[in-house]
Amino acid sequence: MYDRDLLLYEALRIRMVEEKIIDLYPSDQIQSPVHLSIGQEAAAVGVCANLNISDWVFINYRGHAFYLAKGGPLPQFFAELMGKSGGISKGKAGSMHLADPNHGIMGASAVVASTISHAVGAALASKIKGENSRVFVANFGDGAMEQGAFYESLNFASLHRLPVLFLCEDNGLAVHTSRGDRQAFDVKKLSAAFGIPFFSIEEGYEPSIVAEVSARAITKVREGSGPVFLLIRTLRYKEHVGPGEDFSAGYRSEEVVKAWQQKDPLFENSTKFYEFKTRINHEIEDALNFAYLSPHAKPEDLLTDVI
Repeated sequence: MYDRDLLLYEALRIRMVEEKIIDLYPSDQIQSPVHLSIGQEAAAVGVCANLNISDWVFINYRGHAFYLAKGGPLPQFFAELMGKSGGISKGKAGSMHLADPNHGIMGASAVVASTISHAVGAALASKIKGENSRVFVANFGDGAMEQGAFYESLNFASLHRLPVLFLCEDNGLAVHTSRGDRQAFDVKKLSAAFGIPFFSIEEGYEPSIVAEVSARAITKVREGSGPVFLLIRTLRYKEHVGPGEDFSAGYRSEEVVKAWQQKDPLFENSTKFYEFKTRINHEIEDALNFAYLSPHAKPEDLLTDVI
């Protein structure tokens, strides 16, 4: 059983961090484009509740939620978005290329689907070295399923029985294009064609459900039977990139978002949530103070840490 309050706390923490980013964005203190995870927090929190430090997650450009849920430090997170030398990558990665190997958060990329094959390669290396019980998570959106690297990775991971969790956060959109206008396949049947077990979660707003179902999928991978596909239906509340709303663009319905929000437990108004928010606000302010005091990266630092 999972502590639902703890899961909700972690999800609320992610949302409040990103809401703070929205507050700061007009001031130009955030020196990076941002793809916000607001609305999708439960996926990251529920999955990461079943992962160990030794498990690696290969995140994508909408990666704030997984970075935080996997244990990435908040002060260095804000410093990174501000282009400060105290950032997790010394201010050179920004929002779309977050990484913290110390917590098993492997480098994100702005290139759609590019980190899927990285996860498969890491899983292959782990198997060659004879490591047991490690899980390598390839985290991607439904838009990535139209890239060639996705199919190649499914095939290779299945052929070599690699410990990969193919984790799709399906928000139904690739930028402004809906799934029905992009995909001619049924993802469950596609997974079956490669001999990969398939799990799906419709209630992507509820972290406890995500935790329970993903536990079964992750356990199957950890036991060494090969890759597993986990699809989580979810919804982003903000525009594709940036802090604003985009309903005027006409590609999605505000009513659909409102219907999802009515099921979203993070909108709860209770004494418990007031206490959560008080604690989280203190943490955010401390993290921001670290980021503000951290010096900006210097031009001469540009080519350091380059191999």
